Amino acid sequence: MSTLKEALTGYALYRGREGHLSFVLHRLTGLGVLAFLIIHILDTSTVYFFPSLYNHAIALYRSTPFVIGEIILVFCVFYHGVNGIRIAVLDLWVPQKWSIESARKSARWALIASVILWLPAAIWMTRSLLIHNFGLLGG
Repeated sequence: MSTLKEALTGYALYRGREGHLSFVLHRLTGLGVLAFLIIHILDTSTVYFFPSLYNHAIALYRSTPFVIGEIILVFCVFYHGVNGIRIAVLDLWVPQKWSIESARKSARWALIASVILWLPAAIWMTRSLLIHNFGLLGG
C-alpha cells in the first residue's frame, strides 16, 4: 500500500513539465477508456437476461451527466491513441529522438492533434445534447 501511495504522491509532486503531464494524462485517459469498456461490457451483457435493466441503462446514458462523460471519453480515446502512437514511433523507429526537448515538443503536438481530432466530435455531441436534453437550437 505504501508503494501505491508513493507512486501517487510522485505523480502529483514531480514537475517534469510536458513529459510528466503527458505521462499522467496518458494513464488517466487509459483508465477512463478502461472504465468505459467495463461498463459497456456489463450493460451489454444484460440485453438477453435483463432487458428492462438494459433499457434503464440506455435511458440513463441519455442523461446530461452521461453525455458530458461521453464527450470526455471521446477526448480520452483520441489522446490515448495519439499519445500511444507518439510513444510507439519514438520507441520503435526513432529512439535517438528521445531527448528532453524533442519529447516535450512531441508531447505538445500529440495534445494539439488530439484536440483537433476531438473538437468536431465534441461540437457535434454538444449540439445533440443541447437539442435533445434542453430543447435548444430548434430541438
